[in-house]
Amino acid sequence: MASIFLSIFICIFSIAPFINALYIPGVAPNDYKDNEPIDVKVVKLDSVKTQLPYDYYWLPFCRPQVDGKDAIIPAAENLGEVLSGDKIENSLYTVYMKKEVFCQVVCKKIYTDDELAQFSTKIEEEYRVNWILDNIPAATKYFTQALPSDESKESFVPHYEKGFALGFVGHIDMQGSQPGVKYINNHLRLVILYHEEQTYKGARVVGFEVEAYSIKHEWNPDKSVPPDTCMKSDSAQEIKPQRVSDIEESDHNIVFTYDVVWKRSDIKWAMRWDVYLKMTDSKIHWFSIINSIMIVLFLSGMVAVIMLRILHRDLARYNNEQMSEEEQKEETGWKLIHGDVFRPPAHGGWFAVLVGTGAQIFAMTLITLVFAALGFLSPANRGGLMTALLLLFVFMGMLAGYYSTRTYKMFGLLEWKKNTLATALLFPGLVFGVFFILNFFVWGEHSSGAVPFSTLVALLVLWLGISVPLVYLGSYIAFRKPNIEHPVKINNLCRLLPPDSQQSWYTSPHLSILLGGILPFAAVFIEIFFIMSSVWLNQFYYVFGFLFIVFIILIITCAEITIVLCYFQLCNEDYHWWWRSYLTPGSSALYLFLYSILYFFTKLQIVKFTSGLLFFGYMFLVCCAFFVLTGTIGYFACFAFVTKIYASIKID
Repeated sequence: MASIFLSIFICIFSIAPFINALYIPGVAPNDYKDNEPIDVKVVKLDSVKTQLPYDYYWLPFCRPQVDGKDAIIPAAENLGEVLSGDKIENSLYTVYMKKEVFCQVVCKKIYTDDELAQFSTKIEEEYRVNWILDNIPAATKYFTQALPSDESKESFVPHYEKGFALGFVGHIDMQGSQPGVKYINNHLRLVILYHEEQTYKGARVVGFEVEAYSIKHEWNPDKSVPPDTCMKSDSAQEIKPQRVSDIEESDHNIVFTYDVVWKRSDIKWAMRWDVYLKMTDSKIHWFSIINSIMIVLFLSGMVAVIMLRILHRDLARYNNEQMSEEEQKEETGWKLIHGDVFRPPAHGGWFAVLVGTGAQIFAMTLITLVFAALGFLSPANRGGLMTALLLLFVFMGMLAGYYSTRTYKMFGLLEWKKNTLATALLFPGLVFGVFFILNFFVWGEHSSGAVPFSTLVALLVLWLGISVPLVYLGSYIAFRKPNIEHPVKINNLCRLLPPDSQQSWYTSPHLSILLGGILPFAAVFIEIFFIMSSVWLNQFYYVFGFLFIVFIILIITCAEITIVLCYFQLCNEDYHWWWRSYLTPGSSALYLFLYSILYFFTKLQIVKFTSGLLFFGYMFLVCCAFFVLTGTIGYFACFAFVTKIYASIKID
């Protein structure tokens, strides 16, 4: 068995270098001719402190107008974008290919105290502005020093962060600012990178960087002439920042301006997302995989010892026809419980529902990771990942019905229609119910993250109109199939379990279940950290090649730890393995939830009650999904193991 796992790892690592090479962008490239207009789209405002996105025009920015009326045009959005709180709209910012602009005036607005207070509140909550240009997001570029002792230019490493800051709070170390006063970034320098080749009909945009500044402009009535402030030097003593709190009478007037700078780049269009995808260090991901491999090799060694030595010895002894009658009477171990090992568990209906739901989530996860690793769910395809997860979950409902009914019939239960209904409604109903309640709180905050009523209706249609019928279809197919036959017959009378005094401490049900969840969680927790950072710290996550490998490792770890502990349990003459095989790897969800609590208090700066409720509500749903996923993997592995060993012995 160890050689099989080694072969799997060799195959995975042999294709790993090509995973990035198979990156398929989500949209076709656009070739722009000189002076051709390129629209700058606004997306949303977001903050890691509140986790509540807002529409860009929720704040009183300059708005596009035609004949004195708003002319805001929303872009078509898919289901994933709506659920993510994205709202793409047009703006007053327009750039022209290779045409540089200096201090272009967007508008001058006279604000009321309430409007300035809106800016002040969002600046204090550290909101960032998200734009897109040619379908790539705006990013802020900053440098960190790799070696503190090295002051050379080469020692500074560039990093990128999504969006740009709405403003900042003044502090002592910043010249020209007053501590505690909020300042808005009203002047933006758009640095756009482009790439040209002879095969292009024009030039392609390969980078979009934004440098945000706060400048208290001196208004020039002639809009064709840049404000006098832009003509001054960059000295902080001569340029004062534009504040929005502790307002003076003249500060109610804010002038918004921007520059456009074009830079030729060697970055090819297909690689333009690399600066966003490399926000995390790939070395840490390799460390995660190596850590997981060590765990798998350790478990593989234990399984190999059980299979090749202990189990082989047991089979040889049990199948020895020359064994004396006295030796047979003293026989102990897992063979003695052959007449009870396949006895249906208590609450078999609920067990079947969980198995079916786990099969549904497993298929959804596996198919999504395969397509994502091949590049079909690139970040250029906005909302594609969320949409794929949702639709695959709906269509995999047929697997839920199939495996739930197969398990239900195997237990000899008869009310398969009720079981099918429970499979179709239990987990999706839990997810929709929690999501609906959380959405009420988001609505109360007037956030763009609140899902509109029409989208909620669409989700209900997907669930009740597509998923539920597919669950019944899968259940009907399973019902038509013959029952699963066990290799040994079930006795009429139950065998008494050994007293607790004769059981080893490590075979205690509660202890073995808790210990069994540690290794699956340990195999994936580093990758979980990056996933949580991408979700809750607004970072990009696109190392799906690594994630696919870690998912394979998780499957192997759950299977092996369940088989090892199940064997110990059977050797102790305890035949109640059904629920134990599910709960042993499933307990890793408990460690995941405990880790999410630790992550909340150590990595996040959430201050609002609604934001904290969103975090723990969604993490609760993630842990529930992780529980049924790992539990189902463990059950199927243990069922195959138990069936195999009892089919290999001779029963009198």
